[in-house]
Amino acid sequence: MNVALYLVGMTVLTFLLFGIDKRRARRNEWRIAERTLFLLSIGGGSIGALIGMHYFHHKTKKRVFRCGIPLISIMQLILGITYYER
Repeated sequence: MNVALYLVGMTVLTFLLFGIDKRRARRNEWRIAERTLFLLSIGGGSIGALIGMHYFHHKTKKRVFRCGIPLISIMQLILGITYYER
């Protein structure tokens, strides 16, 4: 249960930060580093990143995000399935 709660929290946090970064981009303000967005994705927020990318239309032109975030999600899904099968 703790793992599920952590993943939900990371998903929500990552989604919100994608939205905040998009708003800051439009206003030409200080931005959230791409590295931070990737680290949050790797840390369990990849689903939030995917949803945020599509919902906010943010980072969708950057190949590293278009390819990297789905790959992170797939890897996390495989790890999750492997973990719960034990």
